[in-house]
Amino acid sequence: MTYVTSFPGRKITVGASKKLYFGGTAYLGLQQHKQFLKVYIDNIKKYGTNYGASRKSNIKIFIYDEAEKHLAKIVNSEACITVSSGYLAGQLVCDYFKSEGHSLFYAPNSHIALHQQKTKNYTTYKELANAIDNYLKVSNIPPVIFLDSIDFSGLNYPSFIGLQKLPLDKIIVVADDSHALGLPLNNGAGCYSQLKKLKPKELLVCSSLGKGFAIQAGAIFGDSKRIEELKNTAFFGGASPATPANLATLINADAIYTKRQKKLQQHILLFLEGIQIKDKFSYMPNHAAFTYSDQKITTYLEKHNIIVTSFNYPDKDSPTMSRIVLSAHHKKKDINKLVKLINTLFNL
Repeated sequence: MTYVTSFPGRKITVGASKKLYFGGTAYLGLQQHKQFLKVYIDNIKKYGTNYGASRKSNIKIFIYDEAEKHLAKIVNSEACITVSSGYLAGQLVCDYFKSEGHSLFYAPNSHIALHQQKTKNYTTYKELANAIDNYLKVSNIPPVIFLDSIDFSGLNYPSFIGLQKLPLDKIIVVADDSHALGLPLNNGAGCYSQLKKLKPKELLVCSSLGKGFAIQAGAIFGDSKRIEELKNTAFFGGASPATPANLATLINADAIYTKRQKKLQQHILLFLEGIQIKDKFSYMPNHAAFTYSDQKITTYLEKHNIIVTSFNYPDKDSPTMSRIVLSAHHKKKDINKLVKLINTLFNL
């Protein structure tokens, strides 16, 4: 366990030494980016630090509707609603479908944000397919399948092979797109359009906006009718919304996002071109995360002043999750150093 006293950006200070950091989820590296911070601070001056009123209040701030239209356009969905976090977005959708009498099914590796108490992921898509077939024999109410678009094992994005083997025309699909939206893959649009092409009975996508867009908020995307129904729930109306300054920043920083996506894309290509033993890693096209199980990598990199993501996830009894995460805040020399160390380790 390593404690730091400031945001873990490109470098972190541990004790008296500085180390390169290739972990976390700050994919575009904007949390300490001067231009981005100026946009954000200007919006705080305009909208304040927080807005605790219900979205159903008689006083409405226009920026919410504007940001939701902006996000829907990016993702290519009919409509969007925003909430205060990605976790709340998942819980809102989950609570809504459960209250409407739908049965909930969880694909392998689905994030805890999509779960309610005592629900569990299926271990394989074959198990999930069998469960869905058995359910459809006895019920006419469409089942709801929850999954992570990016599950870091390659089961879903980019091909969604397991999902395609299900009778999607009878299934409502809910995908958590937190690790795709705003990143270089699909030009920042996430996986909504890809999933829509699979023609499920209905599609909703929920997401954190903190990982790709560097603001504290969450969003849900879908068709206009369903989004309107979600807006009318007590769950949505009773929760404080995302801070308006955050959503204004999402719109105002559009050019910055595009530039940083391109920079991250370059870092991904540089890493892949340099690594000699790619089969040590599990990774996806145009994604910045490289997962591995060989803990020699963690130890060796730490010995050479590089810290990566490596901990038991989602709880202490889970297996160690180790991942190298590239960010737009890294420099080419950082990527080159990382590549050289990994190549050296496996050539010893």
